Amino acid sequence: MPKTWTEKFHVNRQPEIVTSPKNYAGIPQGEKFLISTPAEIDAYIRTIPHGRAVSFQTLKRDIALEHDVEYMCPLTAGIFTRILSELAYEQHQNGQPVESITPFWRVIDLNMPLSKKLSFGPDFIKEQRLAEGLPV
Repeated sequence: MPKTWTEKFHVNRQPEIVTSPKNYAGIPQGEKFLISTPAEIDAYIRTIPHGRAVSFQTLKRDIALEHDVEYMCPLTAGIFTRILSELAYEQHQNGQPVESITPFWRVIDLNMPLSKKLSFGPDFIKEQRLAEGLPV
C-alpha cells in the first residue's frame, strides 16, 4: 500500500550536506549541497507573509545558506515541496481553513512544472494567489 502524504511528510531524517560527485543541475562538481526535508521547507514557507511570494530559487538559496552551503538539491526540493503541498491541500479538503494550512502557493506559481503535477491541479494555486494579490 502506498504511503500517505502525511507519512511522506514525516520522514525520519535530518537535513544532510553532501558533496556533488559531478556537475549537477547548476551545482558544480565538488561543491557541497543540502538535501533538506519536507518539514524544513514547510517551516520556511510558513514564514512568508500573506500577500508576498518567494521564488523557488530564493527558497532553495535561503534554506541552503542556513546550513552554510550555497546550494540545495533541486530534485529533492521539488519532491519535498510537492509532498507538503499535497498534504496541505488534503488538510484543507478535510476541513482545515486555508489560513491554517501551509501557504505553498506563495512559492509555487503557475509557470512552474510542479503546479501541473499536483493531484489537484493548478486552479487552487491560482485562486489563492489571486486572493492574496500575487501574480499568477
